[in-house]
Amino acid sequence: MNCIVIDDEATARVIISQLCSNVPSLNVLEAFPNAMQAIKYLNQNEVDLIFLDIHMPDFTGFDFIDTLKNPPKIILTTSDPNFAIQAFEYDCIVDYLVKPVSQERFDKAILKAEAKQVTPVKTDSNTDKTETTSGNHLYVNIDRRLIKIDIPSIYLVEAKGDYIQVKTEDKNYTVHSTLKKIEDKLPDDLFLKVHRSYIINIKKIIDIEDNSVLIKKDVIPVSRSNRPELMKRLNLL
Repeated sequence: MNCIVIDDEATARVIISQLCSNVPSLNVLEAFPNAMQAIKYLNQNEVDLIFLDIHMPDFTGFDFIDTLKNPPKIILTTSDPNFAIQAFEYDCIVDYLVKPVSQERFDKAILKAEAKQVTPVKTDSNTDKTETTSGNHLYVNIDRRLIKIDIPSIYLVEAKGDYIQVKTEDKNYTVHSTLKKIEDKLPDDLFLKVHRSYIINIKKIIDIEDNSVLIKKDVIPVSRSNRPELMKRLNLL
C-alpha cells in the first residue's frame, strides 16, 4: 500500500516512517509537517493509506479528513486518547494509535487497514472540492488553497452563474459552486434561502420592507413563496 505520513513533529514522522519500513506491504511516498502540504500533494496524487496526527496547528486531523472528497484509509496517530469515539464516526478511519506506538501494535493496525474496504463517496464529477464544514467553520477551495471562514460571520450568499459569492463581515469570497451545495452545509437556525439567487443570515437582517430585506448595505429580494418561512423564523412582537 502506498502511504503518506502527516505529523507536525519531525521525530514522530521519523518514527512512523521507520515502523512502516518494517512492513513489506507499505511504501511511504512522502511525510508532511502539516495538513495543507498534504492536501496539495493529494490534489495531484492518490494514496492507499494515511498516517495522520490529530493535534496540529491551525488545521486538526479531523479538519483535514473533512476536506477530502474520497478519503483513503486513515490510521490516526496521536498522544491524546480522548478522541477515539469521535474518530470512529468516520468510515475511512481504520485504527487509532496512541503514541508511543510499538511495532506489534502498529502491525495490528496494518492488518486492519489491509482488511478494510473503504467505499468511495459518490460526488458530482463536474465540480471540484469547493467547500466543506467543520464545526462553526466553512472551508472554501480557492486557487488550490483552503480558506477558513467563520460561519456566523457570513451574512449573505449570492449565486452568480457557475459561482457563488460568500459575503462576510471582513471579506467577500467568490467560489466555484452552487447555491444548493452551500445551502446544505449552512445551519438552518441561522440561514434561509429567500430567493433562488440568495441565502441570508437572518440574524444579520437590519430592516424588512415589502418583499425585500436590508442586510448591511445590500437590499435582497424575497420571493413570494419564501416570505412566509422568513416571517415564521423572525422573533416578532
